[in-house]
Amino acid sequence: MRMIPRWFPRQDRRARSIAARVTANAACAVLLASALAPSQALGDARTQAKRLHDRLAGVPPGSAVLDEMTADIAAGRFIDAAYTAMENGAFYDVTLKNFAMPWTNRDQSVFEPLNDYVATVVGMVRDDVPFNQVLSEDILYTGRSGLGLPAFSPANNDHFEALEKSGVSLKDALARTTQSSMTGLPPNATAGVITSRAAAKAFFIAGTNRAMFRFTLINHLCRDLEQLQDGTRPADRIRQDVSRSPGGDSRIFLNNCITCHSGMDPLAQAYAYYDYDETTGRLVYTAGQVRPKYFNNKETFRPGYSTPDDRWDNYWRQGRNSSLGWSALLPGSGQGAKSMGQELAATQAFAQCQVEKVFRNVCFRDPSDAADRARVGAIAASFQANGYQLKRVFAETATYCMGD
Repeated sequence: MRMIPRWFPRQDRRARSIAARVTANAACAVLLASALAPSQALGDARTQAKRLHDRLAGVPPGSAVLDEMTADIAAGRFIDAAYTAMENGAFYDVTLKNFAMPWTNRDQSVFEPLNDYVATVVGMVRDDVPFNQVLSEDILYTGRSGLGLPAFSPANNDHFEALEKSGVSLKDALARTTQSSMTGLPPNATAGVITSRAAAKAFFIAGTNRAMFRFTLINHLCRDLEQLQDGTRPADRIRQDVSRSPGGDSRIFLNNCITCHSGMDPLAQAYAYYDYDETTGRLVYTAGQVRPKYFNNKETFRPGYSTPDDRWDNYWRQGRNSSLGWSALLPGSGQGAKSMGQELAATQAFAQCQVEKVFRNVCFRDPSDAADRARVGAIAASFQANGYQLKRVFAETATYCMGD
């Protein structure tokens, strides 16, 4: 029986993890006992162990692993069984990679090469780095030394593509470092995966940087802009490139455009100093200088808002989008992408979204009934209460649906 994952770097984190897993094991035991008679539960332990391993790793377990997981499940140690399954390299190389890859491109495809965004997500899950730091931390995972890989470069993806082709499991290959030390980005300008090269190439390229904000909502709050429309917010921060009378009809602006832009534009201002240079293949950051793209089409409505800096304000803390569950511990305004990433990741919606994505990933379906929704809510609460450990979310969710 495996009691402690080997990646906990500090004693206090180890103690919290053990306590959390004991609690989770007990909760899962109650759930399973309510669904199965004792003899049936014992008889099905081996079948459930195999299903659990299949859901998490996507490959059959070896006989010794299956025996260990079966013993854990028969004894009610469901979370321990799940952690054993996640020791398989395929959990990192396939399950987690395919879990995160759609977040890195506008087509939301899994068929893309390994990149810095995905490697960082996989590393954070492996090491139980609090996942609410994913949009704000000065963090980067690269291939460890000694693998014969091309040196990391902020101007291309060669390092990560070579790592993927090397055949070395991401479970063993990744090493944590910082974006600031590897890319030259100032530490206060780093913002987790938002300032990864892959994200910049996909979402800071051309346009007006609203794409970065929109896809961050989609990927990390499970909301698109249409779901967040609110026509009651002030329109004072809507940029000059938005017509106040599209096609000569101001009603369109007042009843459509304003419902997204009034909240989006003051938040997307956090990205005002960022760009992606297609020629050099690099993320661009110009401290104190708003990128020219923020003034594209400024003649469309001259009296509109002209972006002076990277100060953002969250108008969605009031109105219908207060239901996203904004943290009362944060001020709701700030400078730059880092603090805005913290604002988004502190919401109830962020926690709920991670669990919903994991549910679809390991249960192969959406939450469909009251029991599913209640379990998603409980796992989201556990996620927040236990240091935002996403690996634990995989364990709790997979044990919930292992009997499906």
